Amino acid sequence: MDLERMPLKSEFLYRAHVDVEEFYDVGETFRGHRQIVKVKGGWFEGPRVKGDILPGTGDWFIVRPGGVAEGDVRDTYRTHDGHIIYVSYRGIINASQTVWDRLGRGEDVPYTDYYARMQPMYETATGNPYEWLNNVLAVSVGKQEALGITYDVYQIL
Repeated sequence: MDLERMPLKSEFLYRAHVDVEEFYDVGETFRGHRQIVKVKGGWFEGPRVKGDILPGTGDWFIVRPGGVAEGDVRDTYRTHDGHIIYVSYRGIINASQTVWDRLGRGEDVPYTDYYARMQPMYETATGNPYEWLNNVLAVSVGKQEALGITYDVYQIL
């Protein structure tokens, strides 16, 4: 079958940074090594949206056997003009044990040395200026840090 490829286009939405307050180490489970990550706060900023990431949200993080990690994140964003956006996303971090060890020691590891990708989904009130996010499919590229993560988010067009 000879089909013309359909190009994938994207547009930058924002950069976000999340600071971690605390890790709750559940330990080894039948699914892998589980940690619950409590978010201290953070920020996000882009051409059409900016604000703060509120404290108290988190990531139900698991490192599967073999070293690939899955994130199940629930964040609350507050825009600079006071609107609340619920952001949930799933993600994958695929890193060698050497990279995990370096991150664990607090070293700055280039994002090109591992794979950190997430897929955020948005929910906000109808009628506010950010309602358009309710209908966006986005992906992000992340950089894991010792006590946080920074990621760039792109809308898939």
